[in-house]
Amino acid sequence: MNWLLSHWRTVAPIAAALVSAAVLLAAERPGRRGLAPVAVLVALAFGLAMPGRAGAIQAPLTVGVVIAELARDREDLLHGECALKLLWVMGSALAVEQWAVLSLGLEPRFLWSTALPLSLLLGFVMLGGAPLHFWLGDVLQGARPWLAPLAAAALQVAGASWLSFRLSSIDRYHEGALLAQGVLHAGALVALLTGAATLAVQRRPERRVGTLASLNGALVLTRLASGHPLDAAWLDAWRAHLTLALVGAATLARFLPVSSPSLGRAAPLTRRHPVAAVAGFLSLASLAGFPGLPGANLWLEVARSLARTQTTGLLLALAVTWLTALAVVLRQLREAYGTPAPASPEVHAVPRTPRVALTIVGLVIVGLVALALRSS
Repeated sequence: MNWLLSHWRTVAPIAAALVSAAVLLAAERPGRRGLAPVAVLVALAFGLAMPGRAGAIQAPLTVGVVIAELARDREDLLHGECALKLLWVMGSALAVEQWAVLSLGLEPRFLWSTALPLSLLLGFVMLGGAPLHFWLGDVLQGARPWLAPLAAAALQVAGASWLSFRLSSIDRYHEGALLAQGVLHAGALVALLTGAATLAVQRRPERRVGTLASLNGALVLTRLASGHPLDAAWLDAWRAHLTLALVGAATLARFLPVSSPSLGRAAPLTRRHPVAAVAGFLSLASLAGFPGLPGANLWLEVARSLARTQTTGLLLALAVTWLTALAVVLRQLREAYGTPAPASPEVHAVPRTPRVALTIVGLVIVGLVALALRSS
């Protein structure tokens, strides 16, 4: 209880995200509801709220829970496809990491210089940093609405915990620290620039949300590459924001039009339910680091870390990525509201449950903004 009270800024957004996911689960047909999905929600909640340095057990357990739930629904072919892709990419990363701890008769210096980058690979994959970000778009587009954002967030949080765990004592070995710093710098640079380039050409809203989630994973790599460890306060703020914003943005994306060269009519959500639409766009904009929203603080803190250590190349890459993310969100907003059109009874209403989920997330984001303004 004391831990919950002292970490309420982390617990409250994650709890709101879980409530929204439970609302979406309640809308599923009877065959897809039951004790198993509820147990998955509880397991994901535990993984999202777990202390940040539990990476040694958190990563494989989270991978197992997500793949098992995706594979459980035999009637949903997209679920099966997502499970196979996750098993391929996450299983391969876990297998390579296990190889990294074997001696295999190699010369000691060559052994650790090979094993160290391999031991970081799983964290890179689970964070979804480009070019290993494809699984995020697949999960957000193919998994059920209640599962997709929480599964993606739980895997990314487990990836951050894995890296934090692996790098916790690296400073004791100077050569190892230099090697890890070089790997992290290269990985962060590629993740930022490749993610920005991918985001600029994405057409499907779910894929855009997946790439924005990938860029939020790249923030973790960039902070580590700046020489600053993942302190508990920053990691708590990052995982709470990622979980909350991803639930809202992923729910919103299911009701937005696919991008096209010509601007079409507004989406039914924006025409019939403006409050829920605004609440959803708050989540999307916060993922992109829109000024004034909770996500902007995370982007700004990473930029300050890079400026303090004079890591100019990564700072420029971060700026380009941030501007690209803002431009894409504004484009998505314009496409969602479309061309002006008279009100028509032919516009179908969006079901109540996703609107309730969007409103819950939006209210919490507004509350976080109000708290930030009050404390500033």
